[in-house]
Amino acid sequence: MSATAFQPQDPGFAARVRESFRRQAAMDTLGARLAAVEAGRVVIEMAWARGLTQQHGFLHAGMLAAALDSACGYAASTLMPEDAGVLTIEFKINLLAPAQGPRFRMEGVVVKPGRTISVAEGRAWGIAGDGQEKLIATLGATLMTVVGRDGIRH
Repeated sequence: MSATAFQPQDPGFAARVRESFRRQAAMDTLGARLAAVEAGRVVIEMAWARGLTQQHGFLHAGMLAAALDSACGYAASTLMPEDAGVLTIEFKINLLAPAQGPRFRMEGVVVKPGRTISVAEGRAWGIAGDGQEKLIATLGATLMTVVGRDGIRH
């Protein structure tokens, strides 16, 4: 996936997104890290950890969905005003293959930015020890721009 050339409203979007991500306890719990922050595109990477698996040893779908949701939300956030927050209002995930691999990469890309509602798509890959990648999930997300509400800001 590649993001269309979007013009961010906030020239400091990358630093703002990185600071917000740093404060997100859920991503910290998953051991996730930001690998790329671009206008309209965010990549999150994480390693397999036993505490994130389901009974067969695969990364649990809920953990995968959380990371993909964050990738899409932060991708949308890159195009929002400096004082805006973002909240997911809907997503649909397609689980394409068991989430295997010592590493995972989740990419969120904005499809359609908007003043109030944005749409993003996410993809997740399992990365084998030899570097071979396999697409394991896709996610479509609808996100809401939130401005002027106490406690909701980037």
